[in-house]
Amino acid sequence: MDQPCAESEAIAEQVVQRVGPHIVLALPLGLGKANHIANALYDRVAADPALSLTILTALTLEKPAYQNNLERRFLQPVVERLFGDYPALRYAEARRQGRLPDNIRVEEFFFLAGSRLGDADAQQNHICANYTHVPEYLLDRGINVIAQLVAAPPTDSAPQAYSASCNTDLTGELLQARRAGRADFLFLGQVNRELPFMAGDALLAAEEFDAILDSPACEFPLFAPPRQPLGLSDQATALQVARLVPDGGTLQIGIGALGDAIAQALILRHRDNRRFRSLSRELAGEPAAPADHLAPFASGLHGLSEMLVDGFLDLYEAGVLRREVDGKVLNAAFFLGSRSLYQRLREMDDRERERLAMRSILFTNQLYGDQAARQAARTGARFINKAMLVTLRGEVVSDGLEDGRVVSGVGGQFDFAAQAFALPDARSVIVVPATRRQGGKVESNIHWQYGNTTIPRHYRDIVVTEYGIADLRGKTDAQVIEAMLSVTDARFQAPLLAQAQAAGKLPWNFRPPATWQRNTPERIRAVLQPAIEAGTLHDFPFASDFSPTEQALLRALDVLKGVAHSRWQLARLAWGGLLAPAATPGLTEALARMELQSPRGVRERLEQALLKGAWVRRR
Repeated sequence: MDQPCAESEAIAEQVVQRVGPHIVLALPLGLGKANHIANALYDRVAADPALSLTILTALTLEKPAYQNNLERRFLQPVVERLFGDYPALRYAEARRQGRLPDNIRVEEFFFLAGSRLGDADAQQNHICANYTHVPEYLLDRGINVIAQLVAAPPTDSAPQAYSASCNTDLTGELLQARRAGRADFLFLGQVNRELPFMAGDALLAAEEFDAILDSPACEFPLFAPPRQPLGLSDQATALQVARLVPDGGTLQIGIGALGDAIAQALILRHRDNRRFRSLSRELAGEPAAPADHLAPFASGLHGLSEMLVDGFLDLYEAGVLRREVDGKVLNAAFFLGSRSLYQRLREMDDRERERLAMRSILFTNQLYGDQAARQAARTGARFINKAMLVTLRGEVVSDGLEDGRVVSGVGGQFDFAAQAFALPDARSVIVVPATRRQGGKVESNIHWQYGNTTIPRHYRDIVVTEYGIADLRGKTDAQVIEAMLSVTDARFQAPLLAQAQAAGKLPWNFRPPATWQRNTPERIRAVLQPAIEAGTLHDFPFASDFSPTEQALLRALDVLKGVAHSRWQLARLAWGGLLAPAATPGLTEALARMELQSPRGVRERLEQALLKGAWVRRR
C-alpha cells in the first residue's frame, strides 16, 4: 500500500500516472462517494483534453433546490443548517448546468426520484439494472478506479483496517474480483470521521487500499436528508401494511415518509395494541380477517433490507426488531438517512452496533449462495416497497414514465419481488397512494394500463393503498381486477371498471359493492384525525431536524403547492390571508421564520398574504 496522500490533487495525479489517460471511475451509491477525490479527478481531466473520465455511479446526492421565492425563504436556512458544508460534486453541478466537458461522461443506474426528468444527458446515460446485476456490469465496463468514503477506527494508532460503513453493497464483490484476477483497479479511500465504524463484512484491510485521503481539510458533514412529515395517506397505508407482518418474521422497508409511517404503525401495534386494533378495524370497515397479524411482537422481527433506514433503528429501540439470526437483528447493504441515524449508530457500543450487519447486495437481495441457510433465516418475509402506479392487472410501475424518461431506477425492487416467490412464506408488498395531484387535478395512481413496467404482472403479489389490501397472488385476471378496484379511490372506480368491461376482463353485469364507495379521503381523515389529535399518531413520530414552527410551515407550504396551478385559488388563499386574525396561533413565529413579519413592496405583501392564508388552512 502506498503512503497515505495528504491532498486529493496528489491522489488524482497518482491515478493519471498509474492508470493512464482513460479513467473509468466507480463511485458508490448515495452517501459513500469520496467527494474530494472525485472532484480532484474531475478537475484534472477537465483541464486536459488528452484525458477522459467515465464515472459509473448511482444516487448522486445534491443539496435541495427551491422552485419559488417562498420555498427559498423556507429552504435556505434549512439547507445552510443541514448541508452548508457538504462539498458539491463537480460532475453533478456541471451536468445539471449542461456544461459537462466532452471528455467526461457520467452514467448512473439510479437517480434521486424525479431529479433527472429534464436532464437529457442523464436520461441518455442511465443504465437500467437490477441492483444485484450491478457488480458484473461494473466489471464489464472495465472500471480502473474505485473511490469510496470510509470510516477510520476510533484510535490514534495506525489503522489496521477501515470500515466501508455506509456502503458494503458492491465494494466487497469488486475487491473479491480483483483478488481473483478478474479486475485490475486502484482502490482509493477518503476518511470521514462522522461515519460510524461498522464491523463484520464492512471491515477493509488497510492493505486493500492503493491510497488513503485522511486530511482534516477534507473532512465534511455527511449528507443527511431530514425526515419528512407523514400525510394521512401514508399513515392509513402503513396501518394496513402492519396487519400483514407476522410476529417472528423478516422485514424490508425503504426510505422516506412511508418507511417512517410503517415503523410507527408497527410500534403502535406492539406498544398500544388495543388502539392499533381499533384503528385497523375502523380503516378496514369490517372485523379482522383470520389471516391478519394483529398481536404484539412476542418473538420480534428480523431486518433484511438493501437499505438501513431510520425506521429500523426506531423499531430496534422499541423492541420490535429483535429476532436474531447468527447474532444479528438486521442485515443491510447501505445506509442513508438523517443526522440522528448517523449519530445513533456512532454512539452505540461496539457489541450493540455489531448486531446491525452491513453486507453485500448479493446477500440481502437474493438467495444464491448458501441458499438453504438463507431460506431458513428469512421466515415470514415481507418485502415492502413503494410504487408510482399500479395497473388493474397488477403491473407495478416504479422507475419510469411511459414516454421513456426515467424517474429513479429499478434498484432492488424486482430483486425482492422475485425473492418473495422463491421463499416458502414470503410476500412482496407494493404500496401506492391511491391518488396524486398533477397540475392541480387529482388523478388515480391505479390505471387500466401503462406504457412502462418495473414488476410484470406474473410477479403480482400484494398491493396496498390507504383504502385497503389487494391480494393478487395466484388469482385470475378478473379476480385481480376486482381486488384492485376495491382499493381504488371511489372517484375513479367507474371509468376503470368500464375499461375492464370493454376489454372483456370483467362481465358486463358486474356491479361493485356499495362499500367500495367509502374509499374517500374524507373517510380516511374521519378515522385518523382523532388519533392524531389524541397523540396516538404523529406527523413526525420520531426525531426531526425541523423546529415545531418549520414542521407547521411544511404543512402550510403544502397547501400553497396544492393551489399554485390556479390564479383564482391563489387569489382566494391570499384574500383569506388578509382576513386572518393577527392572533392566529403560531402565525407570528411563522412569519418571522420566513422573514415576512414586516413585508416591503407589493411582492412581499402578496407572499405574506399567501402564507397567512395557507397557515390558516393547514391541517
